[in-house]
This record gives sequence, C-alpha cells and structure tokens, in this order.
Amino acid sequence: MSAITHEHEHDHDHDHKPTGIKRWLFTTNHKDIGTMYLVFALVMFFIGGSMAMVIRLELFQPGMQFVEPQFFNQMTTVHGLIMVFGAVMPAFTGLANWMIPMMIGAPDMALPRMNNWSFWILPFAFLILLLSLFMPGGGPDFGWTFYAPLSTTYSNDSTALFVFSVHIMGISSIMGAINVIVTIWNMRAPRMTWMKMPLFVWTWFITAFLLIMVMPVLAGAVTMVLTDKYFGTSFFDAAGGGDPVLFQHIFWFFGHPEVYIMILPAFGIVSAIIPTFARKPLFGYASMVYATASIAVLSFLVWAHHMFTTGMPVFATLFFMYCTMLIAVPTGVKVFNWVATMWRGAMTFEVPMMFALAFIVLFTIGGFSGLMLAITPADFQYHDTYFVVAHFHYVLVSGAVFSIIAAAYYWLPKWTGYMYDERLGQLHFWCSLISVNLLFFPMHFVGLAGMPRRIPDYALQFADFNAFISVGGFLFGLSQLIFVWVIVKCARGGEKATAQVWEGAEGLEWQVPSPAPYHTFDTPPEVK
Repeated sequence: MSAITHEHEHDHDHDHKPTGIKRWLFTTNHKDIGTMYLVFALVMFFIGGSMAMVIRLELFQPGMQFVEPQFFNQMTTVHGLIMVFGAVMPAFTGLANWMIPMMIGAPDMALPRMNNWSFWILPFAFLILLLSLFMPGGGPDFGWTFYAPLSTTYSNDSTALFVFSVHIMGISSIMGAINVIVTIWNMRAPRMTWMKMPLFVWTWFITAFLLIMVMPVLAGAVTMVLTDKYFGTSFFDAAGGGDPVLFQHIFWFFGHPEVYIMILPAFGIVSAIIPTFARKPLFGYASMVYATASIAVLSFLVWAHHMFTTGMPVFATLFFMYCTMLIAVPTGVKVFNWVATMWRGAMTFEVPMMFALAFIVLFTIGGFSGLMLAITPADFQYHDTYFVVAHFHYVLVSGAVFSIIAAAYYWLPKWTGYMYDERLGQLHFWCSLISVNLLFFPMHFVGLAGMPRRIPDYALQFADFNAFISVGGFLFGLSQLIFVWVIVKCARGGEKATAQVWEGAEGLEWQVPSPAPYHTFDTPPEVK
C-alpha cells in the first residue's frame, strides 16, 4: 500500500493537466471523461424528468388542461428518447469509464482519444433533438419507438433532425463499446484472469458486445425511416410493396437487446454492492457470469414479444412466448444469488445497500409483470395499456436508475475523497422509494382496467388513480433534488474518506487512495 501511495506522490510532479475549459474539452483521462458522462446523464435525467412532469400534469385530471395533444405526444416521445439514450446509457458509460480501468488495474482506457470523441458528440446529438421541439410543426411526436407510418407518412418536418441525432448517439455508443471491449480484453493486470474480474466488468464486457451488435440495426431502421419520408422509398409503405410490420421487427430486434443493455450493468453494480455490505463474497460468481452471457444470447430471440397483437403466425407467437419465459431463468438465478449472498451475512444498511435492496425487490416486481406480458393471450389484454408502462418503469426506474444512484453513493467517496451526508442520503432513499411506488404501482391497476398508453385524456373512472400517480410523480421528481444536493455537498468537502471507504469492500479500486489520483496503476498492481 505504501508503495502505491509513494508512486502517486511521484506522479503528481509531471502531471501536466490543463486547467479550465481546455481540461474538459481535450481530456483523454478516463476519470475526467467518466465524470463528464455522469454529469451529462444527470442533466439529461432532469430534462427528461421535466417532460415526465408535463405528462403527469396533463394526466392529473381527466379532460384537456395544460397542453395540446400533439405537444403531449412530443413530450412522451422525447421523454423516452432522453431517458434511454441521454440518462441511463451515458450514466452507465460514465461508471464504466471511471471504474473499469481501476477495477482491472489498467492505467486508462485502451483508446483514450476515441473516448474523448465518443463523449463530446453526445451533447450535440441531444442539442439537435431538443432544438427540434422548437421547429414549426414541433419535434418528434411518434413515440420513442417511432413506428412507421407514424414516423414516415404522418410525421412532421423535424423527423430528419431526430434521425440525425439518433445516428450520433449510436456512433457514440459503438465507440464506447469498442473501447470497453479492447480495454478489458488487453489491459487487465497480470493474474487478473477472466474469472477473477469483478462482475461489473463482466456485465459491461457483455453489454459492449450487445451494443456493437444492435446499434447498426437501429441505424438501419432510422435510415429507412429517413428515406421513406424524404426520398420516396417504400420500406414500410404497403402501397409501394413495403410493410409497416417490418419496421417493428427491425426496431425490436434492436430494441429488446437494448433494454438488456440498460439492465446488465445494473446487475454488475448490485453484484458489487451486496457483497460489500453483507461482508461476504458473492454467492455463485461463475453462475452469475454464465447467467449474464445467457441473458445476452437469449435477448436476440425474444424481440417479437412486443408484437403479439400484430397478427403473427401462431408458431411465431409460441416461439417468442417460450423464449421470453426462458430468459426469466438466468435473471432468477441472479436474484437468488444476491439473496444467498445476504443470507447470514453481517449486513449494514448504508445508502448504497438500501438502493441495492430496493433494486432487488422492485426489479423483481417488474420482472414478474414482464412474465405476465410474455403470455401471448394475456398480452392481447395488456398490450398498449398502462400495465406495460408500469412494467417497464419498474425495471428501468426502480431497476436501472436505482442501480445508478446506488453506484453514485457507493463510489462517490472514491471519486471526491469525502464521505457523503448519510442522513441526507437516507432521506433521499426513503422519499424516492415511497414516491416511486406511489407513481408506478397504481399504473398496473388502471392498465388492467383498460386505460391506454400515450393518450392525453382518459375516461372518468381512471381519475382518482391518475391523481395519485401524478402526485407520486411530482414527489419522485422533487426527491431527486435531494440527490443533487448530496452530490454537490460531497464534492465540496466533509469527512475524509479512507482508501477502502467501505469496511467490506474488495477489489483493486479500493487499494488506491481516495480521491483516486489523476493517474492510477502506471505500474500494474498485484492481483492476489
């Protein structure tokens, strides 16, 4: 340990890091780039969240109150796009940039200049997307899934900007994924064998392969939308020999692996946090790795469960129904292993552990509603109702977002060198936990009672539940302001963090000082 500390004192002498804006514009340092991704994701989280607030304000009471139906549709569309591509994915990429090199004992990411570029094109992608809202005719209003013909025949003039921004996001994701794969493949410390890597590294490694495989499919889908709309092709137009259902197949062939891209890194985070606060090694490490790989493979065989109501052949619906139920098995293995890790552990309940525990329970609820949706005849009833909205928000908000928040609390002391305010963190947790359930649980009920998605008005019988849901939404949005205050307060100072930070923490990132020095592991660390 003293040797490592001494190395770093020596490092700082020739550490010519530029100051001011240039440091951030030109940096190739994985920690700086990780920080920029995380800050960007937080800003996007609030922009996407403010759009959700507009949606919930309109749905607080029946009737048309605050916004026009077309603007409502723009809000649902851009809310989805920003939360998926602007908040969840960049947050995970920021965590990957910050933590993967430290976890595998690498001095930096393998391709540092490309790393800089893959971040800096993102703000421009989202600037283009957000500015399209101010065009005559408004921004994209066809849902984040942009089904044809809504995105082709019936879409407004800003569609080209939407397509361009999605292309830039995809390029950024592909570059980030290549960087993750090359880094993990080539830059592990000596004796850091594949089956010794932390699970966060494994889950991201597999996620990166998914990204490389599906992002070009998304690029193909948006390009066909572009040419159908502006260049007279008929990929999705039956009059010209195309097929609108073809769009759904192409989109969901990207879209289903995409939702696993948004949850596998979360599994990695939870697999790091649970053992730390249970003070036990992770139960069934190898089975966790194999389960992650199985989920990745199976994610390519389930896409048409989004399309049970399109009139597919019965054999196809059966195939996709069984594959979807099958993918629940490796996911269940993971949940079992997390619970087994905690079994008879010396558990403590700091904020990261609280969010990780909430993740396990609430993600599992989302998983069970997913199994219900997998049953083809039942899905005929659930499809396009608020039941689906409840399902995917349980897995993406109390799943992916909670895991990102847990990760932020878990690694903040390593990043800033200071402990966050535990009482404020607990307040943030309880406010978030209560409000997120008030927000999304009643959606199951209005959905089962037949309330459709993506509609700015609704029948009177849904009024009471929607009022509750909206109040839950406003409370959840406000609760995240506590999170921002915790981060700002932690960055500004407080109780000094030790190198290990958490008593039960294992791994290379806990052997470097807190805050982590600008350059770590110039000489490879010893892996026991």
